[in-house]
Amino acid sequence: MRLAFLTHEPFYPPSGGGSAEAVYLAQEFVRRGHEVHVFSPGFPDAESVAEKFGVRLHLFTTWQMGRYASFRNFKYLLFPAALERMVRRAARETPFDLLLSQHTISAVAAGRLRAQLGVPVVMNFLDYLTGFMETWPAWVAPRPLVEGLKRYELSLPKRFHADGVLTVSDPLADLFVVAGCPRERILPIYYGYDAGLFRPADAAPPAATASAKANDNAPVVVMHGSFDHHHLGPIAVRALTEVQRQRPEVILRFVGKQTAGLVRCLARLRETIPERNLQATGFVPYAEVAQHLRTATLGIVPYEESTGTHCAFVAKAVEYLGVGLPAVSTPLKNLRRYFADEPALRFSDFTGDSFAREILGWLAEPLERRRALGLAASARVRTALDWGAISRRAAGFVETVREQHGRTEGRGRN
Repeated sequence: MRLAFLTHEPFYPPSGGGSAEAVYLAQEFVRRGHEVHVFSPGFPDAESVAEKFGVRLHLFTTWQMGRYASFRNFKYLLFPAALERMVRRAARETPFDLLLSQHTISAVAAGRLRAQLGVPVVMNFLDYLTGFMETWPAWVAPRPLVEGLKRYELSLPKRFHADGVLTVSDPLADLFVVAGCPRERILPIYYGYDAGLFRPADAAPPAATASAKANDNAPVVVMHGSFDHHHLGPIAVRALTEVQRQRPEVILRFVGKQTAGLVRCLARLRETIPERNLQATGFVPYAEVAQHLRTATLGIVPYEESTGTHCAFVAKAVEYLGVGLPAVSTPLKNLRRYFADEPALRFSDFTGDSFAREILGWLAEPLERRRALGLAASARVRTALDWGAISRRAAGFVETVREQHGRTEGRGRN
């Protein structure tokens, strides 16, 4: 199968969040013998990356793209049309058997191309993108606009007659069904992690293990990610302020680019928390995030409530468990459903005080118990959520869609 793989994020290196999945999916398709053409914004060392992963690259270079690019949201609105033109031009020389889109933005382009190219389309939704905007400031995301974008996003599979839909969660799959997409065309694949990178401290180099033990004297509460508006709001500020009031020795570590959301959060925390108790690493490549997690005591997911967060399969929660860290999360619907029986992940209410209580409860647990629960959780997620398992499930579904489309075409000709 000749596959066109469409994404609005630079293919490599992964910058965290949903972008991490692309390289693992592409590798699985190549491993199965398919010819993979990646349509992506430009990135450095493209030739060596293409050779490394065995893919053909078609790079968009008209303007800079990426989750930290200036005027990001405006560029996202313009990108589907540009991506559509790129794929259409390439298809004149190299016809494709199937289009696979990553995320909502490229799904728009893939949907438009389905009728033009006469090939099946599989849309892979790694989140409910516009659902996150519910908690953004109104001056950034006016509510009527957000509601319209949410409806449009959920309509994409039905609007463009997608042949298959992959979702990051069961709640998101449910929303697509309500919006008119047939249930039988949808497969929730959840979200994975690299078990080779995010491994427990015992399996890490000796220096990292030693650092983890040293940090037990000064507990470290860690959060990593892209630090968008919905990641760090009143819940996080209230909870972390209360934790530091009751346990003044606790260190708060933020691993990731210092976005506007993180800068605001740190400014609020500095009103009551000494600078020595706050750590902000700045941007860290995906492959290096784990070393900042292994030397921590506890991971946190203090997301504000929205339709988007309820539908998310939060990568950071999986990665905390992968390195053997216990974690606390607000009661996000999908995380609670998937990890209902996971003792290493505890859920608060959607309040800062409740979140603080859960953090303090973990810090009061003996080190040996935290360690035992974390290691057991690491073994469980390694079996079910390593990128290898996720990618095999997704690739098998895509192959089935292609086979069904071929049989339908055959019947049509007969």
